[in-house]
Formats: sequence, C-alpha cells, structure tokens
Amino acid sequence: MRPLNIGLTEEQRQGVINLLNQDLADSYLLIVKTKKFHWDVVGPQFRSLHEIWEEQYQQLSENIDAIAERVRALGGYPIGTMEGFLKAGTIKEEGGNVPTATEMVSRLVDDHEQIIRNLREHIDRCAEEFHDQGTADFLTGLMEGHEEAAWMLRSFIEGQALQADGSQPQTQKTPVGV
Repeated sequence: MRPLNIGLTEEQRQGVINLLNQDLADSYLLIVKTKKFHWDVVGPQFRSLHEIWEEQYQQLSENIDAIAERVRALGGYPIGTMEGFLKAGTIKEEGGNVPTATEMVSRLVDDHEQIIRNLREHIDRCAEEFHDQGTADFLTGLMEGHEEAAWMLRSFIEGQALQADGSQPQTQKTPVGV
C-alpha cells in the first residue's frame, strides 16, 4: 500500500481510526436496537414511535457509512462484524426482552447520550492529541445529530403541561381538612 502523506503521522492516524471504529460500533449497535424497537413497539404511541425510529435508523445508516468511509480515507479498515461491534462498542445490546414503549424510548435516550459523551471526548482527542481537525469537525456533526435525536426522544417521555409562555402551570393547593 502506498503510504499516506496527509499531514498526520501513522500513530496519529491509527489513534483516530481506533476512535472512529468505536463510534462505528456504537452506531451499529444503536441502529440494531432502534430497528428492533421499531418492529416491536405496541400501544397508543405505536404510530409516532414507529415513524420517528424509522427516520432515526435511516440517519444512523447514513452515519455508519460516513464513519466507515472516514476510516478508509485515513488508511484504515472499519470494523465489519457483529463480534467486532460488540467488543468495541460502549453501548449494550438488548437481550431478548420487549420493554414497554416508554422504556424503549428511555433506553434509546440513554444510548444516544452515551454516544454524545463519547463523541465529545473523541472530538477533543482528535483535535488536541491527534491534530486531526477534519475528523474533529466530522464528529461534531455526528454529535449534533445524536443531540437532536436524544432531545426528540426525551421530549416524548417528559410530557409535562406548560403555559403558552413556556412556564409550568401553577398548581392549586387544597387546604388541609377540606
């Protein structure tokens, strides 16, 4: 293979590739979980959750491809097996149970938030430790997408009444003994 001459040392490139492969593994595990919940959800929220999860796993699919291509652009090879994803990932696979719709949403929020925390660390390491601003910028875009996905899901389960101005309504206290 012809050596890459892109302004990063072999050590810097390999460090970034390792981070990207962890992000790839987490994204792949999240797409599997999102797809499974998309198939299994039941109840009054079925339609809305089914649709939002379809949008989210389509976006995850695009992200997965982009991450793998970034690994290749840096001269590495992306993880491509479930065994590799399970070993490198930081989020856990759902094992054989079918939680309630609200629990499904909660678990996906937790996973998106885990990925967001990982991406924040990876962005810093890419920029500061490995001097790869391009990958730091790429990961920032991915992080923003996960922040939006987590917000959408969190909003689904945090349903609390608000006034038109965004404030919480005042509750009337019932006098004791009434």
